[in-house]
Amino acid sequence: MPINKKMLTTLRKMIYPEKDLRETYKLERRMVNFAHPHVLKPFYKIWDHEIKVGDHQIPVRLFFPHKEGVYPLMIFFHGGGFVTGNIDSYSKVCTRLANKTGHIVLSVDYRLAPEHPFPEGLEDCYAVVKEVVSHTLLFNHPLEKVTLIGDSAGANLAAAVSLLARDRGEFQVEQQILLYPATYNDYSDASPFPSVKENGKDYLLTQTRMTNYLSLYVSDPKELQNPYVAPLLAQDLTNQPKTLMITAEFDLLRDEGRAYGEKLKAAGNEVELYEIPEAIHGFFALPPLFEEVKTCYTIINRFLSKGTEDERNKNTSLEASR
Repeated sequence: MPINKKMLTTLRKMIYPEKDLRETYKLERRMVNFAHPHVLKPFYKIWDHEIKVGDHQIPVRLFFPHKEGVYPLMIFFHGGGFVTGNIDSYSKVCTRLANKTGHIVLSVDYRLAPEHPFPEGLEDCYAVVKEVVSHTLLFNHPLEKVTLIGDSAGANLAAAVSLLARDRGEFQVEQQILLYPATYNDYSDASPFPSVKENGKDYLLTQTRMTNYLSLYVSDPKELQNPYVAPLLAQDLTNQPKTLMITAEFDLLRDEGRAYGEKLKAAGNEVELYEIPEAIHGFFALPPLFEEVKTCYTIINRFLSKGTEDERNKNTSLEASR
């Protein structure tokens, strides 16, 4: 069922109250949790686990497709501006993702700012990926290829994990799917990206809100220049994963996401870039009946299928050369 013009207008006008998020973030977390109760467990095949890293545990939740089988793995990082959201609030999204793509989806409950500012949440995400890819089996499922995926702040974290993986040399990320990622560090009127001013006031995600999110995530203003905060600032983007970049037409993050994809491509990486027409920030969490969501899954599955086919052809070539 496509989004009609009246519904689209309503969704675009669903902006958060422009209060100082630095004072209201705890209330907003409670509202998010209240709006997304964890009622899926009796109805879906999931598994909760914790991964020990240093002196703390990182909760993760695995979502399995309905049908039994051997499936590849996705590691999912949720959005929420680094400040809100959790594995419960994204359970419906991850359940849908598992069934629509035929992947096991591992959702990471990384620590949130401002109690845990940069780089603590990022280090949680990195540690989970490192732990997973260091093993060759997960519930007897081979982990030949792992896909990182995230939306908004979660897509920022996916991109930053890929950069860290290359820089530290501890593991390799094969491919990543970045859904309307935050990749830059300025959401004022001085931003070089037209979409910030075009879409930064009358839509779901505003300039003020993004500025507040960053101020909570980054406790030291000097870190705003860190490419692990703003991947678009990275001087070297070589040896990055095969990337699917999906942006939304009516999103203030649209142009910086596109710019990051183009910069990855210019550095010699394999990149696919798509913009979803008439979509707003956060559209991926809408029910799958919406055309924007249908289109997004078509693009994602085509990207994943191509990767599977490329791997199959590579293995065939290796066998033939022996």
